[in-house]
Amino acid sequence: MATQPDEYGAALDAAMARTRDWLASLPDRRVPASASVDEIVMALGQALPDGPTDPAKVIDLLAEAAEPGLVATPSGRFFGLVIGGSLPAALAADWLVSAWDQNAVMLASSPAHAAIEGLASAWLLDILDLPAESAVGYATGATMANFTCLAAARDATLNGVGWNVRTRGLTGAPPVRVLVGAERHDTVDLALHYLGLGAPEPVAADEQGRLRADALAEALAADRDRPTIVCLQAGNVHSGDSDPFAEAVPLAKQAGAWIHVDGAFGLWAAASLRTKALTTGMSEADSWATDAHKTLNVPYDSGLAIVRDSAAVRGAMSYHGDYLITDDTRLESYERVPESSRRARAIPVWAALRSLGRSGVAEMIDRFCRHARALADGARELPGVEVLNDVVFTQVCLSFGTDERTREVGRRLMDDGTVWMTGSKWRGRDVLRISVSNWSTDEDDVARSLDALRRAAA
Repeated sequence: MATQPDEYGAALDAAMARTRDWLASLPDRRVPASASVDEIVMALGQALPDGPTDPAKVIDLLAEAAEPGLVATPSGRFFGLVIGGSLPAALAADWLVSAWDQNAVMLASSPAHAAIEGLASAWLLDILDLPAESAVGYATGATMANFTCLAAARDATLNGVGWNVRTRGLTGAPPVRVLVGAERHDTVDLALHYLGLGAPEPVAADEQGRLRADALAEALAADRDRPTIVCLQAGNVHSGDSDPFAEAVPLAKQAGAWIHVDGAFGLWAAASLRTKALTTGMSEADSWATDAHKTLNVPYDSGLAIVRDSAAVRGAMSYHGDYLITDDTRLESYERVPESSRRARAIPVWAALRSLGRSGVAEMIDRFCRHARALADGARELPGVEVLNDVVFTQVCLSFGTDERTREVGRRLMDDGTVWMTGSKWRGRDVLRISVSNWSTDEDDVARSLDALRRAAA
């Protein structure tokens, strides 16, 4: 028998109760998980039942079995992997997205989503100081946002030399060179691999991981006749700093290159007057990628692909189906990203922006930066600790003298459980990396984290 609307109640009530319990536990719970994969499998039960189970009991079983294996990533003391939390309005809006179950492929399949997407996109372009005519696509995350933008770049660059990728493919096409900073994020390379463009050509970076403009000028001059894409970065994952857009963008423009900016978390520096200088000149690029789950703090599944020339992204992403009910007066959602059947991703973004407002977004970013500086300052007071980066945004990299000691401190922190800080390797040294990205992090979280760091380093 089919489930009737009134049968949702008990399961949703169970989910609400479990959600409240989970959120209430975050201020005091250990950040790392306390159960292994095998323990969770045993608690869930490996055998699929022969018959149905009451939906509310399924939710209770799921929550009870999974809870010990959950990492407290929404905690104010999670500083790993540049992962944001979820703002209250964005989380609640995401529940509505699931309940409404809209297909965000085009206007006709959900006028409500199309309206919200249009508003959210306009607000994003405004707050990030990007060209108002740009097309905004909602992808799964920063990787697919980079993929989308670089697909538009590939096709437009080759079209510029008379090669239509859509009709002719890449076999026999003029080779496209892609210039990147030596410290770009690996997902840029992955997107280029997906697109058949091969490995990029690295350009030297300085001590903070910023692409060197003089090295870019030299690379551009070496082969001026090749179709070229230049990938710049807003927000190095170790230093938090950004490439020198004011110098690099004009160089790339003079060479006729398409300029793409990977700004998974650092693009949001443009939204605050205190950090806006990190993005000076960035708005003159051709495309930008970011992840709203990081700095904006909306739930997962929220990559943003922004392309100045809407015709370029439409040429790379659109397709035809006789069953599609399209509006020829506007760029449909499916013409801006690779997926068709997908969640209404713009709704939590709209909710986050509407709840914060312009000043709230700026204040949240400033708060991240303030906490990052406080963590760096507190760490400097510990014997033998070195802060390796200029703390200009949300990232802090620490060394505890030797690589062995740095790794040991990281291990002790995880055993302690108060805080999560990610080990990494930067410029040939093992580091403990801190990424401040959660709206709920406060001064108490910073103090408790420094106490844990002090214990681990003792």
